[in-house]
Amino acid sequence: MTVEHPGSEAAEQAAAMLAAVGMPRMPARVMMALAGSPDEGYTAADLADRLGVSAAAVSGAVRYLVSMRLIHRLSRPGDRRDRYDLAEDSWSGMIAANAPLYGTLAASLDRIAEENPTAPASAARAHEIADFLRYLAERMPQIAAEWRAGRDAPGDAAAGPAAGSESAAAG
Repeated sequence: MTVEHPGSEAAEQAAAMLAAVGMPRMPARVMMALAGSPDEGYTAADLADRLGVSAAAVSGAVRYLVSMRLIHRLSRPGDRRDRYDLAEDSWSGMIAANAPLYGTLAASLDRIAEENPTAPASAARAHEIADFLRYLAERMPQIAAEWRAGRDAPGDAAAGPAAGSESAAAG
């Protein structure tokens, strides 16, 4: 008997998009499967069954996603099997937490440009990328904070993130 899982096709499409931009394929599939998980989350065995993969594949993906703080382990008293679910604020938290990386990359690109004085066009491109990365380092934490503030505004449920994504999709 085949069990239907909510959003399976959309989850696979989203996972393919994440893989296309550099996320490892199996962690992307696990993360998107968890987006459609039951409220109690999925066990590793549930994930393996849903995705049609081995327990070892799920184990590696889960380890990766936990280390990235995108998912978390749910332990329940009396249940020997851990369950997994998406972490609260995982995306906005990851974006904000990675902001310092952009600044570090910018400094490296500036150094590359400075050490390449005989190629002014190449150096200019490196400086431009560095400028953009510094902009991201500054703005990403602000954007995440603005999003949380809009989501958490009391009595303004219509202005939360779900409403914002619907209006963005409509526009």
